[in-house]
Amino acid sequence: MDIIDPIARIVGAANVLAGDAMAPWGRDWTGAYKGTPLAVVRPGSTAEVSQVMKLVHAAGIPVVPASGRTGLTGATQAEGRLVLSLDRLNRIRAVKPGPRLIVAEAGVILDRLHAAAEEVGLLFPLTFGARGSAMVGGALSTNAGGSNVLRYGSAREQCLGLEVVLADGRVLDLMTELHKDNSGYALRHLFIGGEGTLGIITAAVLKLVPRPRAYATAMVAVPSITAALDLLARLREATGGAVEAFEYMPRSYIEAHLAHIPGAREPFADPHEHNIMVEVGATAARDAEPGPDGTVPLVGLVEQVLADHMESGQVLDAVVARSEAQRREMWARRESAAEITFTQPFWVDTDIAVPLDRLEDFLGTIRRRLAEVDPEATDFVVSHLGDGNIHYTAYPTRGDKDHLATIRALVDDTAVSLGGSFSAEHGIGLSKLPAMRTHKDPVALEVMRSLKAALDPQGLLNPGKTVPAP
Repeated sequence: MDIIDPIARIVGAANVLAGDAMAPWGRDWTGAYKGTPLAVVRPGSTAEVSQVMKLVHAAGIPVVPASGRTGLTGATQAEGRLVLSLDRLNRIRAVKPGPRLIVAEAGVILDRLHAAAEEVGLLFPLTFGARGSAMVGGALSTNAGGSNVLRYGSAREQCLGLEVVLADGRVLDLMTELHKDNSGYALRHLFIGGEGTLGIITAAVLKLVPRPRAYATAMVAVPSITAALDLLARLREATGGAVEAFEYMPRSYIEAHLAHIPGAREPFADPHEHNIMVEVGATAARDAEPGPDGTVPLVGLVEQVLADHMESGQVLDAVVARSEAQRREMWARRESAAEITFTQPFWVDTDIAVPLDRLEDFLGTIRRRLAEVDPEATDFVVSHLGDGNIHYTAYPTRGDKDHLATIRALVDDTAVSLGGSFSAEHGIGLSKLPAMRTHKDPVALEVMRSLKAALDPQGLLNPGKTVPAP
């Protein structure tokens, strides 16, 4: 603790927290990962982050970087570690409508980016349920996905440049605004998805995109996942790739939503097993301006596609939003997922991806395998269906550590056996280290450990996370 006074002289005594003041940094959003940090340090600039890291590097003190702390894998668990919170690095340094860029520090909350982009008629497309508290640094450090990866890609695709403080306090300036720069290794990609194990992201150059002038948003009931994917293919073809979201909510999800969310309503007059929320966005005036009859061309096009599929039996029911309030209600149904997931006494939450043509295989196989180890267990599913990302949560009948680990391994094994991944968008943290040991290519693990050793030879940055020990 002799390091605290020098740190306080850098960041100010009020920005070094101890005791009860550290409580928000002592647990994750799920409550599954808890710990008492050594202290919480809240620098207010990149220069202060650099100075703090020089001190702790010299003293050999482990550091856990933290942003909005909305993660689900234990990546910010910090028992006995110094937490370096980036919440005071919260400045939007520049908004550039011409080149469609925004320069933001790591502690900027995503909702602020969305508002800043909207003020200049543009869109920052990275969005998910925790956008009101998740921050830029965490979103990039986990390579966050969200509901519109289908059109815009994950966090990695939104980033042109980074500013990173290395373990020894040096500042790595990669803050390029270039779309093309073929001058050696693309170093920023090491830190995006690195969960703070290679360096601390302090700022980023992020892309903005044209803001849709109109949306067509609908709830659609289909007879099967195969029918849903056929509908997605047709919508993407008909709209020139303008499908932004294609979210799968089976009947069990709808029932959980009705049970746990006050004021929730059924999406259709009759219940259906397979429910999709689809949203298409139009940026061209020709697709967004209402015609003489008041119909928005984009909405009319989506309605026609749905009508064609209904006639062929590939769509069973559909409700198209007629107002912004109806659209928001549809989105609220989907974005309640995290709140609903952790309502049972015991749970195993996973974040897997499989090829699109193996989605039904995955769900059928994992349910059979789950029944073999826990016949009374139930599950909960929601999916970014268009990119093959399934959030599969098992609710076992008991919560002993070995039983939960067995179920998690079943899910991971099933996904990988179908050509998929045990991690789609939530990162690795602590919870997925066993899967990394089991399923990650051994050579890839060796390369990752080599990179860690080169950039952080003392192993001080977020130790024990992301890369399993040999």
